[in-house]
Amino acid sequence: MRAGTVPSTAYDDWPYTRGGAVDRADVGALVRSAADGDAAAWKAIVEGLSPLVWSVVRAHRLSDADAHEVYQTVWFRFAQHLGRLREPEKAGSWLASTARHECLKVIKALRRMTPTDDPQLLDRVSEGRTPEQSVLDSEEAAAESERVRRLWQEFEKLGERCRQLLRVLIASPPPSYQEVSAALGIAVGSIGPTRQRCLRRLRARLESRGTA
Repeated sequence: MRAGTVPSTAYDDWPYTRGGAVDRADVGALVRSAADGDAAAWKAIVEGLSPLVWSVVRAHRLSDADAHEVYQTVWFRFAQHLGRLREPEKAGSWLASTARHECLKVIKALRRMTPTDDPQLLDRVSEGRTPEQSVLDSEEAAAESERVRRLWQEFEKLGERCRQLLRVLIASPPPSYQEVSAALGIAVGSIGPTRQRCLRRLRARLESRGTA
């Protein structure tokens, strides 16, 4: 998936929040503000769009562990691309499509590891692929797995302060900035700018390896 590109418009008509704190009309403005380090904007996005991400993840009936891993991966990728989204107002579509993509990767990986005749599981991953397409899908999944492995390798090379902050911010459920401040001893107003600096460092490391 190319960074900054909204992967699909299939979810544009989905309710974003189901009771969350952000309206569709405000999403673009919030994304732009969050990209500039606005802590309140980032918190509003996570609180408002998390129900949409969870609804997509749960629709794929993953295990609790896999569902939480997908959820965290989706938000981690969103944080990486926050300042590069070409259509910030479609952040919900980006998140939902990314969540679906990550869920399908998990399901395909489980299917490869555990042969099954469960028709429901087979229906979830069946896409009428030709053998050639299946080979391409397998190669793409392997390449993506390698990119994720390198991402976490570079993440572990960040300073301890950055690692602590980013791990806390992608926790599920996401903590408030007040809770982050109390846990890490960081001023609330410094959390957003520090997060952006950490993500820029991570992005620079990935780009130097041709992984971003």
